[in-house]
Amino acid sequence: MTQLLQKFRSFDRPSKLLMVNQFTINVGFYMLMPYLAGYLSGPLGLAGWAVGLVLGVRNFSQQGMFLLGGTLADRFGYKPLIVAGCVLRTVGFALLSVTSSLPTLIIASAATGFAGALFNPAVRAYLAADSGERRLEAFSVFNVFYQGGILAGPVVGLALTAVDFRLTCLVAAAVFGVLTVIQVRALPKHESADPQSEERPSVLAEWRTVAANRTFVLFALVMIGSYVLSFQTYLALPMEARRIAGSETASTALIAGLFVVSGGLAIAGQLKITAWFRGRWSPGTCLAIGMSLMAAAFIAPLIVARFGPVTAGIGLLVSAGLLAVGTVVIFPFEMDTVVRLSGTRLVATHYGFYNTIVGVGILLGNFFTGSVFDLARRAGWPEIPWLGLTVLGVVCAVGLRRLDRSRRLSGDLVPA
Repeated sequence: MTQLLQKFRSFDRPSKLLMVNQFTINVGFYMLMPYLAGYLSGPLGLAGWAVGLVLGVRNFSQQGMFLLGGTLADRFGYKPLIVAGCVLRTVGFALLSVTSSLPTLIIASAATGFAGALFNPAVRAYLAADSGERRLEAFSVFNVFYQGGILAGPVVGLALTAVDFRLTCLVAAAVFGVLTVIQVRALPKHESADPQSEERPSVLAEWRTVAANRTFVLFALVMIGSYVLSFQTYLALPMEARRIAGSETASTALIAGLFVVSGGLAIAGQLKITAWFRGRWSPGTCLAIGMSLMAAAFIAPLIVARFGPVTAGIGLLVSAGLLAVGTVVIFPFEMDTVVRLSGTRLVATHYGFYNTIVGVGILLGNFFTGSVFDLARRAGWPEIPWLGLTVLGVVCAVGLRRLDRSRRLSGDLVPA
């Protein structure tokens, strides 16, 4: 904790504010989202297809609009987009607290998703610009605050939802309302590094420029694997926990344990792990090692797939731990690589493009993973999904290693 505070204090005020903001953003978001499906299907009595529609609209309005959010940040500056995102999420969460009609729920869900598309690329681009040559350190500290918010949010939300989910919505809206005021008053204005002249290329021309950066696109495609694998903390591992636990109480406890292990390791180990890897290998090698750790995370549940609940549960906890360590290794080097491959031009647009690609990959990867889990169980081969996830990680690690060996991840080959 002392090391974290020292690192945190060493950054300028904008970077420190962005880190604290991200913690608060995640607390506000995760106090509500894990319990939304239960509220929609329970007290509101929506059919399964309607619940899926509301959640799907939220996901699409964020993942599908990242590119637009990044482009707007590069054109109008980072601060206005961060403020706009906080305002929109305030409105969206407030709407969720007062409505029960499906059309309004869809509007509220779309607003909360699009809000993330507005401020996420802007926050990352702003942090990269403000921290300068200390980007790697900045993103390392940033991830501690990010993971801390993910860990704290559901705990706060559980206490509020025990009273009334609508209270949770109102508190989450209040959190983003306060954040809006803080951004307006305390966050300095920071323009994109790109020229704002009247001769600036059109949006489509800028998108074509980003898409023509072959190394960047290849990197984004390979990194889909890391997001699909890390998302299994929310999909495959909880599904398996519910299957093996035998009771609702036991499954809840095991799932909570998965998140405690994952979040705890990320918070406690991020700075030391980043410093250790940075001192020994190139960024590309660190990314490949991190991906390899994520691939190895699924070996434990593969081995114990036919064992009893206790052994299988331990396998899941080991998997969550290795996934967390792999993610901790990857995140700061990944964020820094996006900036380097952008050539420090259209940074927010590159982040938006990158998030859009991995968002589509997550959607397809999760659909495939969920389908394979069902089919494998019916066929009597429970090891198959874990084997498939391991192979995916190995393939992506090899891809990152090849990009690193060609020196393409250094940014040397990025066109001017």
